[in-house]
Amino acid sequence: MTVLLLTHRDGLAHDMGEGHPECPDRLRAVLQALDAEEFADLLRDEPGEATGEQLARVHPADYVAAILGIRPQPGDRIALDADTVMSHGSARAALLAAGAAVRAVDEVCTGQALRAFCATRPPGHHAERRRPMGFCFFSNAVVAARHAQAVHGLERVAILDFDVHHGNGTQDCVREDPSILFASSQQMPLYPGSGAASETGVGNVFNAPLPPGADGAAFRAAWGPLLAAAESFAPQLIVVSAGFDAHARDPLAQLRLHEADFAWITEEICWLADRCCGGRVVSLLEGGYDLEALAASAAAHVQALLRS
Repeated sequence: MTVLLLTHRDGLAHDMGEGHPECPDRLRAVLQALDAEEFADLLRDEPGEATGEQLARVHPADYVAAILGIRPQPGDRIALDADTVMSHGSARAALLAAGAAVRAVDEVCTGQALRAFCATRPPGHHAERRRPMGFCFFSNAVVAARHAQAVHGLERVAILDFDVHHGNGTQDCVREDPSILFASSQQMPLYPGSGAASETGVGNVFNAPLPPGADGAAFRAAWGPLLAAAESFAPQLIVVSAGFDAHARDPLAQLRLHEADFAWITEEICWLADRCCGGRVVSLLEGGYDLEALAASAAAHVQALLRS
């Protein structure tokens, strides 16, 4: 089985300041974990930057231009909201993160790889069509889905999100698009405040809120109906928003998951992909803010991509 790892050292140049939880050390921790011997079979490559055309399938051109036009001098930073800051290297890092999503789709859809994992930052699932927020600038998962449709002719793409925070940006971008299914579990109440089960889009959005303190058993039970909905949708590609901040060690939330739970959901997604779309899975790193838990959880996720 061929699994592609896409990452770029310039993702480390996005720096939102000392003490910010979405820090360059997150990417370093993931990549160090994936340097272990058990990952020797991974294909490894660097992505290029996403193009304006690729981003404009999701975000208005004026929004894209505004974000990319923010280029602080080295050492300076510009805050876009209370959580989201741009440094000198942020625009390039954001372009590479979206570009990795596009490259992963190309490799999986052309059969060069069966699955792909993009170890990139900044994350993307909070970025709405016209608003950066929650550490995110571009909706990478939706960029991937729309690229698969525009370039590879796919009609149906599923985006599955197990980050502890609701992917409000992903939902905002696809809630009126019946060709993209969005299914998500998240702690509620918690930032950003969306993700109620009543939020259903045009019948293409499926949310499973979990209360603070919910454990792996509750998480697995919540995903049963979500996976069933995804299978009924019959996707031709599955894009995963792989956030690991539902881990019990994470400082930004209160769910009680462990590495085995992330391995389980990854295996379930891969088995779903085997039944629906020839095994094709593109996974994108989202959250996870305890470095030890993030590294171990990402490793468990990629191990499951390799063996499933």
